[in-house]
Amino acid sequence: MKKNIVLIGFMGVGKSTLGRRLAKRLGYKFIDTDSAIEEITGKTVEQIFRTDGEIRFRSEEKLLARKLAGQTGLVIATGGGMVLEQENVELLKQNGVLICLHADPQVILQRVKNKRRRPLLSKGNLLENIIRLTREREGAYDIAELTLDTGKLTYDEMLQEIKKFLEQKGYLR
Repeated sequence: MKKNIVLIGFMGVGKSTLGRRLAKRLGYKFIDTDSAIEEITGKTVEQIFRTDGEIRFRSEEKLLARKLAGQTGLVIATGGGMVLEQENVELLKQNGVLICLHADPQVILQRVKNKRRRPLLSKGNLLENIIRLTREREGAYDIAELTLDTGKLTYDEMLQEIKKFLEQKGYLR
């Protein structure tokens, strides 16, 4: 049985971009959890945060994690905070291998500075928010079996590293 590949990590580290490429290379279906929640609710993540609050958004993440746990052959790019909830982690691990993408705050800043529709970064100094949130989430992504620094590797290098890792672990059978 093919395990799902679950990409975790802070916002702006490249989970969606790498996830699309990885899914194509492996012949898996790609799911971006934020996009899936937007499709399900008919609202953008920003609108959900603004009108319904973070608790509602986290509830939608949990419902989606339950749904995805029963599927196979997926590459899942999670929202940056999805693994902050232990139940989500347990659900995603049922049939998934967690791979963390990491980048330094300066790299993340360059990637998100023109994408201010990220609710947790939208107010105040962008770099300070990134640093504060990465500190608050320190250790949350340590649950991954593999961690890659997206600020130091190209997408092709990351794809090769992931494929090699998955083959060594027997996750692609």
